[in-house]
Amino acid sequence: MTARAVDDEPRFRFAQFEFPWALGPDDGRYVLRDAETREPGQVLVLATLGASQRRLVRRRRPRSAAPEPEPAPVSTSRATVIAAQPMSRDRAEAWLGGLGRQEAADALDEGLRGLNRALRAHRVAAADPSINDASRDQALVSRLGHGSGEQVADGRWAEAIEVPLDPRRRQRRIAALRPQERIAALLGGRDQPLACEELALRARVDLRAGRPREAALQLRVALEAAIAELRPDDAGDMSRRLEELRDRRPAVGAAANAVLTGEPTAATAQAIEEALGRLEAALRARAAAGVRPEGQVEG
Repeated sequence: MTARAVDDEPRFRFAQFEFPWALGPDDGRYVLRDAETREPGQVLVLATLGASQRRLVRRRRPRSAAPEPEPAPVSTSRATVIAAQPMSRDRAEAWLGGLGRQEAADALDEGLRGLNRALRAHRVAAADPSINDASRDQALVSRLGHGSGEQVADGRWAEAIEVPLDPRRRQRRIAALRPQERIAALLGGRDQPLACEELALRARVDLRAGRPREAALQLRVALEAAIAELRPDDAGDMSRRLEELRDRRPAVGAAANAVLTGEPTAATAQAIEEALGRLEAALRARAAAGVRPEGQVEG
């Protein structure tokens, strides 16, 4: 095929991620269709890179381990999420060239939602709770680009950019939470993780992955746990925060009831996002207040 013919081919936008582990589903191509129209929206291409060699002979008994073993080789997974609708070369180049920081982040998030939809399907189908959603922070590299159908189906492209993580927001968040101090307190028995912390994290994962129904159900339990577990002296303004969380009980309960029979409305989704945000803010305030040596949180 001549270069002219390749240039005239339709182009397909894609987001691509590489992760330092096996994602779960088998390598191959997966068409992600709309649940209502059954029209294809994205095509996911999974490939394993640098896979460690599998041994066909299994040892029946343990064997001695070397005192200074070499690191075990690991597999790297590449996930390419391709928009199913083609575009002209000019439009594809204009799209890629016009990406600002926020537009690039939005495009990567759209790709991650497709990938996490497939990971969720694998998790449910295989009944394997160890299959986790993927995030940009976990990726070794994130790319955006476009190429012909043959190129992108092979994990290649005509033109692409690597999108670095924006470390500033993450650094501000880490600085506020002081995670190393909290880890020391948790492992040293001076503090205990709250059930609502884990439940709120699960709700946020569901919301980021485009699963508002699951997020609403997780949030109802997380909110009740927070109201039971948080104490007025956990932070200087925790009494006010607890009152705010109690005020959101009706809206969160109504949202959880509504999603049992269908997808949430825009108003319901907004109520979920706002309530989860306030719960997360209360937990950040508790973490930022620090932990006393006797295991109580400073006011």
